[in-house]
Amino acid sequence: MRWTLCLVAVSMLACGGGARYEGGEFRDGPVHFAVRPPDGWRAISVARTNDLAWAHDDAGAVLQVNGDCDPSLDIPLVALTNHLLVGFTEREIVEQVLVPVDGREALRTHVVAKLDGVPRELLLHVVKKNGCVYDFALVAPPGERFAQSRASYETVLQSFETR
Repeated sequence: MRWTLCLVAVSMLACGGGARYEGGEFRDGPVHFAVRPPDGWRAISVARTNDLAWAHDDAGAVLQVNGDCDPSLDIPLVALTNHLLVGFTEREIVEQVLVPVDGREALRTHVVAKLDGVPRELLLHVVKKNGCVYDFALVAPPGERFAQSRASYETVLQSFETR
């Protein structure tokens, strides 16, 4: 049940398609970026939902990266972030600040919410660069398990580079 909820969460976070991830580089049409996979996490397939996703069984956490090069997505970062939160209820924004990601301004949003009544803690980053939107998400049970997963998420985020 725990994994079902996490996969549902990841499925709701973004839309994208499958492609190739080789040698640390992801390619899918105009979407092309490099990102280091998190150590100790296993790759999971969420076809047609996210470009890349990993799960950490002990933490019950899911980490995802997605890119989309669609001109209709040239909307404010706050609106793009709100799209990622569709399906989550009882949302409490812990923090929402602008931070740099790959040389651009990104919106970082830390949220505590529920998905189907189950508490979750999320860390989201949304960045626009060269006509594309990239989003990152960490979804985990709140508290200690979220905190344990955050370092891996930050490592993935810091390794991100558009190509």
